[in-house]
Amino acid sequence: MRVTLVHHTRLPVKGYGGTERVVVSLARGLAALGHEVTLIAPTGTKIPEAKVVPVPGARFGETAFDLTALTPPGTDILHAFYPLRTAPSVPWVWTHEGSTPPGVTRPANTIFVSANHAERHGSRSFVYNGLDPAAYLFRAAKDDYDLFLGRLHSSKGWQLAVEGAKAAQRKLVVAGGWRPSLSRLLRFAGEVDGQEKAELLAGARMLWMPAQWEEPFGLTLIEALWSGTPVLGTRRGALPEVLSPDTAEFGATVEELVARLPEMASKDPAACRARAERYFSHLVMAEEYVRFYRGFLETGALPEGRRTAM
Repeated sequence: MRVTLVHHTRLPVKGYGGTERVVVSLARGLAALGHEVTLIAPTGTKIPEAKVVPVPGARFGETAFDLTALTPPGTDILHAFYPLRTAPSVPWVWTHEGSTPPGVTRPANTIFVSANHAERHGSRSFVYNGLDPAAYLFRAAKDDYDLFLGRLHSSKGWQLAVEGAKAAQRKLVVAGGWRPSLSRLLRFAGEVDGQEKAELLAGARMLWMPAQWEEPFGLTLIEALWSGTPVLGTRRGALPEVLSPDTAEFGATVEELVARLPEMASKDPAACRARAERYFSHLVMAEEYVRFYRGFLETGALPEGRRTAM
């Protein structure tokens, strides 16, 4: 197929990056499967697996910005990762990675990122995010620290991770922002990327993910799985769907999370990696998107997503 991807951020991204990493992984996955990939993105984007059509970044915010003229002739489908204000004249879909404000209805060509995410929007069309395993390290032997990775926002529950680790007297590295460390057991690593992030994920004996909102997907979950690192989290949003009993434990409060720590020690890093390989690689994601593209082109409607096994 000839697929044109669209994103309004220069790629590859440095630092945090969620959707941006997914777009790059999808481009690589589609190309590896033999599809022709074009990427419309801001000037400076460099993705070897795709033909890049550079656009000044400010244009993506224009109400009348029409991608039709930038889309290569013969494109089968255009796939955006943000809501387009002006619909192009070629068949197109878009992936919604975030939350939706009350009263907003998403169009019928919207693809969500988990069954839970889709159900909360009255849909059954979802494709799980996937990542290129080449960016991560698998390590069965873990170091003496836990990890929290993500934005230091209350919705991510980082304060609960700190509270729980302190209550259990466990060393915790918090990566995603900077704060002064006032405890020998707590270290703030700031925003991490690349090899540093891969090393932190691979070395951690577990990832804290006490989400306090309905996570659409939770990209750090599969980053941990690729690294052989089990997850301790809440049952919010897609967490119970992405994870499984052999890779995670769950609790609703700090006390419940701390009570599950003994069970975390028995999780097998190989089981974490195996779940990532089965459901969350860039190739699995690309294959599922191709199924969605073809279904949409043939019927004008999106297929239903395929859920993971628990």
